[in-house]
Amino acid sequence: MPGRLSRLTKRREFLRVASRGRKAARPSLVLQALPQPEGPLRLGFTATKKIGNAVIRNRAKRRLREAARLTLASLALGEAPPQGWDLVLIARDGTGARPWDKLLADLRGALRQAGVTPE
Repeated sequence: MPGRLSRLTKRREFLRVASRGRKAARPSLVLQALPQPEGPLRLGFTATKKIGNAVIRNRAKRRLREAARLTLASLALGEAPPQGWDLVLIARDGTGARPWDKLLADLRGALRQAGVTPE
C-alpha cells in the first residue's frame, strides 16, 4: 500500500462510527466499522482506562496499529485493500498479552464479521 493509512482523529468521527457502525467483538479487540462510500479507508485506535495505566494502554494501541498495518497490507497484496470504510479498533484487557498470531487472527475474524473483507 503506498503511503500511510488515513486516520480518524476527531472525537466526533469516533462517535459517528460507534453510533452507526457495525460491531464485531473478539477476545483481544472490538472492531467498529462504518461504510463510507465516498472516502478512503480510515482507521482509529482507542483504549479505555479500564484496561490499565498509560503504559499498558499505549502498548495495546501500538499492537493494534501494527496488527492493522500488517493485516491490511496482506489484503492489499492479494486484492485491492478495502476502501470506503471508517474502522475503530478498541483494545480490551487481553490485547497487550495476547499471543501475536491470535491477535492477528482476531483482527481478521472481526474484519470478516463486520463485512469489511470478503468471507
